[in-house]
Amino acid sequence: MYTQGQSVLNRSFFPCQDTPAVKATYSALVTVPKGFTAVMSANKKSFGEKANRKGDTNCFSFEQTVPIQSYLIVLAVGHIKSARIGLRSEVWAEPSILESARNEFDGVVEDFLKTGEQLFGPYVWGTYDILVMPPSFPYGGMENPCLTFVTPCIIVGDKSLTDVVIHEITHSWFGNLVTNANWSEFWLNEGFTMFGQRRISETLYGRASMCLEATTGQNLLHRHIEHIGQDHPLTRLRVIIEKGVDPDDTYNETPYEKGFSFVCYLQSLVNDVEKFDKFLRAYIQKFKYQSIVAEDLFDFFLDYFPELKEKHVHERQGFDFAKTWLQGTGHSPYKPDLSASAELTGPVDLEIKRVTEVDVQDKPQEISLWTTYQLMYFLDDLSAKSPLSDASKQRLVLDYPILKQSRNAEIRQRWCEVVIKNEMLEHKEDIRSFLHSQGKQKYTKPLYELMMKASEDLQKFALEVYHETERFLHVNVRSYVRKILGLDN
Repeated sequence: MYTQGQSVLNRSFFPCQDTPAVKATYSALVTVPKGFTAVMSANKKSFGEKANRKGDTNCFSFEQTVPIQSYLIVLAVGHIKSARIGLRSEVWAEPSILESARNEFDGVVEDFLKTGEQLFGPYVWGTYDILVMPPSFPYGGMENPCLTFVTPCIIVGDKSLTDVVIHEITHSWFGNLVTNANWSEFWLNEGFTMFGQRRISETLYGRASMCLEATTGQNLLHRHIEHIGQDHPLTRLRVIIEKGVDPDDTYNETPYEKGFSFVCYLQSLVNDVEKFDKFLRAYIQKFKYQSIVAEDLFDFFLDYFPELKEKHVHERQGFDFAKTWLQGTGHSPYKPDLSASAELTGPVDLEIKRVTEVDVQDKPQEISLWTTYQLMYFLDDLSAKSPLSDASKQRLVLDYPILKQSRNAEIRQRWCEVVIKNEMLEHKEDIRSFLHSQGKQKYTKPLYELMMKASEDLQKFALEVYHETERFLHVNVRSYVRKILGLDN
């Protein structure tokens, strides 16, 4: 059992001012049945040592001394155990997957935390634990203080998807410490977190690796905007959320990737990485424990760099902070320099050409040596070029069996996209298997959307798979999929 507060769900959990504009500390004493363990987004005071008023001793005591917004208060209870993965970190999971989870996160989490501290300042939250959620958990991760929730999809066996943890750790500064004051300003949380995540990744793994990951994200934003349209209001950084609209219904790639582009634009104005890193630390120091709006950021940036204020950089035509960035729709007016990714994309581009060209003489590369993001880039490009020729489809299946056999959820999701777009019905069981294995919204919705735009056979297949899995899906994901399938019309 677990609670999930973001965006406005904790009002059904406990009485609260359910807005990111309000922060508070909290403490809790939780009594659970014997054999079960409770964890919360707070530091543990005692486990099974303190009795409640009735004398029950299976009680767990928690205290969060840092003020947080209500949506970050979470509780999870289950038959879970923990394993140490770092100086200030444990991973919690059901016993059957605990060892796999420990192996996935051991030795990397403390590096992520230390690098974050070097870049952004002290980690103020005490412990940093991870709870591996059930497969139906609808998100990749959730940045609850002291207790990040993660999907089991990131437990691959090779640490290749642990950048999800880097993202959630980065929220310890951007989002949890400095917070958007309302959900129209969600990009302040996610845009800065994407930038911070990539600064940590660049520091640990090099610029080429970071740029390839960022390229993947930027391509995702591009496809999203092309799908919903350049003029769609959800492509604005500052989204207008009308009365009665659930903020979750405005969720998309824009606050993440367009927000990242804006922070990169600010860095380009400064034109000095170290100076901009110092600005980020000053920004956190200035606004920590507070909830802010975009104008607070703009004013602080211009005051911190008076020479830029004198040049009126915030009013430059086509790049002005308010009109173009906050209110403008469509693609970002500034494209970050991600050219360093060519070191890793070069070999992939050659292989894409090999798959798609008419006459092929060369033998395929051993793509099992590629990184996860190289494989993602490969499949993303082939998906964008779909439908492929019959020869290309045959080549893809015969020469690259690793794609179909992968346990990596990012690869599996993209493989399923290629299968759907190319009507490769002989591989449709791969789609069924993947949708049965997880319920992550980011993976599940796009596959159903693609199937419902495909042939009648795949539309029927989509309905069949949904009815097999609907009880397994999180209520929010189930609602979205039902709309896609036309079941609520």
